[in-house]
This record gives sequence, structure tokens and C-alpha cells, in this order.
Amino acid sequence: MATSYSDSIASTQSAPVATRRRYLFGPVVDFITFGGLSLVLLPLMLLLPASDQVTRSAMLATMLLSHVINHPHFAHSYQIFYRGFAAKAFGDELNPVMRLRYQFAGIALPLLIATYLGWSLLRGDAQLLGYAGNAMALFVGWHYVKQGYGLLMVDCALKRQFFSAADKRVLLINCYAVWTGAWLWFNASAEKTDMLGLSYYAFDFPGWLISAGLAVTMTTSLAAALTLARAWRSAGALPLNGVAAYVASLYPWLILIKLSPLWLLLVPAFHSLQYLGVVWRFEINREKGQTGAKTSLLGSSPGAHLAKFVVTAVLLGYLGFLILPGFADSHGVYDKAAIGGSFFAFAALIFINVHHYFIDNVIWRRENLESQRFLFA
Repeated sequence: MATSYSDSIASTQSAPVATRRRYLFGPVVDFITFGGLSLVLLPLMLLLPASDQVTRSAMLATMLLSHVINHPHFAHSYQIFYRGFAAKAFGDELNPVMRLRYQFAGIALPLLIATYLGWSLLRGDAQLLGYAGNAMALFVGWHYVKQGYGLLMVDCALKRQFFSAADKRVLLINCYAVWTGAWLWFNASAEKTDMLGLSYYAFDFPGWLISAGLAVTMTTSLAAALTLARAWRSAGALPLNGVAAYVASLYPWLILIKLSPLWLLLVPAFHSLQYLGVVWRFEINREKGQTGAKTSLLGSSPGAHLAKFVVTAVLLGYLGFLILPGFADSHGVYDKAAIGGSFFAFAALIFINVHHYFIDNVIWRRENLESQRFLFA
């Protein structure tokens, strides 16, 4: 979720919707989806033996999770973003800046990404492709911290427990510091990392820059911890599900992502689960607003709409990540000796991930009237 939209909701203390629902779905479901489940499971991951059998089982479980959680989470952003795209990008409902955002993220950016990947393929340049993988890692961190902060602001609005502007600034600065520090550390930890027969190539940053990034990360993390503690003492409570989202997105999912192979495989599923909770609530509210039906998930128009929405996402994810890239790699003619035999699988992963982060940044902005109307409806 983009920080700007959710932050504006949390700062609008007169918002009446927050008094009608204190949770997106309920205290337990919100805790699980916001990130609390990952905080509970992390200690258990550390107790598991580091064996090949455990790793193989984790890879199988992750593959299954990707079909029902990770891939649909990407597909949902496309379903929302491109629904009524012509009216959003070229109509009169949105302001000119928002229309430009839709045009860039929906048309210009995918052309730029496709051009870069296509140029890498024509050149047979594996290293050029590897830098695209590194860029994806950069945007992964950006997206994780924005979503974690955004969910903290959402929970603030739901619980009507608001941070001051200064406190929000401290928390947001810490987000970007952790993101930057984690990416610098990622580049320092390995020259390249193999995936799908291709590699992420690291940038050779000087040691002093990496050390400085980690020092800033620790300093801002301490400031954020003190800010949360002060807010807790002052108000007597915190939006705990939102705090869980904030903490999980920054630290276990970025700083500790290489703690174990199992954890590395599970983190994307936790992140996707965060997104699914928000999107499903948004879709239920949107359908209710259009049909006037009740919000029950069973036997109602919103429930039927959500089921169709989810099934469509599963199919789109299967096509986008597996079927179409697999077919292209099997039948495509390119220099497989130079860049490996999984170019299209690698390219699909890069394209969908990077594009998703940018279109998501448009969907959840405060200027987006549809999101503003239905997320808290």
C-alpha cells in the first residue's frame, strides 16, 4: 500500500468510517494477515534443523503457497489497476496528476521494462539481466516498507489511535533507512545469486557506504522504537496489528531475510498475505457499494464477486508466472548458452514484480477516488 493514501486517512480524525469497524475482518484475521503470523513463526523457524529434507519440504510448500497466495496477490493489483483503465487514465474523474500516474504506470513503464529485458535478450547479456534482478530486489524492499507503514496507518484509522505528524515522520524515515541499509547489505553479501538459471549481479559499493547505511538503519530504528514506546505511554495503547505489520515488514522480512533458507522462501507469502487482506476488504466494500448487498462472504453478491475475483487471480498468476513463460522458453529461439534456458521465466518474474510495485503505488494513493471511497466503507 502506498504511504500517502493510508497516511492521509490516519490523519483525518473526523473520518466516521473508523468508528464503525475496528478491524478489516476481525482481531485474529487481521493479526494473521498484517504480519503477526510471521512474528510467531520466526522463532519456530530457528528451531528447525538445517537439513536438505527440511529445505526440500520448504521449497515444495512455497511452490504450493505461490499458486494460492503470491501469484494471486500480484494478479489482484492488475485486476484493480486496469479495471476501467481508459476512464482513469484519460477521463475527467481524476485530476491531471493522477491521470499522468495511471498513464505512466499503465503504459510507459511496462514498455520501458519490456524494452530493457528485450535489449538484454538481443545482446545475450546475462549480466545486464542480472542487474534487472538487483533492481527488483531494490523495489522489493521499497514495496515491503511502504506496505508495512501503510498498514500501520490503516490500523491507526480503524482503532482511532493517531500518531502526531512528527512521530509519523520518524517512523517513515526509519522505513526508508531500513530499506536502503538492507539493499546495501544485500549487495555486500554476495557477488551474484543464482535463480532460474540466471543471476542477480551485485553492485560494488564501497565499504564505508555500506557501514554508513547500517549505522543510519540502527539509529533510525532506535528512534522509531522510542517513538512507539512514547506513544504507548501517552495513549495507554497502540494499534498492535499495525505495529506488527510495521515491525515484520522492516526487520524479519528485510534485515533477517537470509536467516535460513526456509525463512527466505516464506517471507514473500507473508507479504502477499498482508496485501490479500486489504484487497479482499476493498473488493467486498466496492461490490457492496455497487449492489447494496450485505458483506457476508457466503451466499451474497459481494461473496460471489470475491470468489470470482480470487479464482480469476489464481488463473492469471498461473498463466503469467508459469504457462506463458514456460511455453516461450520451450519454443523460443535465443542464445540459451549465453543467458541460460529460462530467460522468459526470469523476465516474467522481473516484469511482474517491478510493474506491480509501481501500479500498487498508484492504486492506494489518497488522490485515487475509488480507493478512498471503498477501503474504509
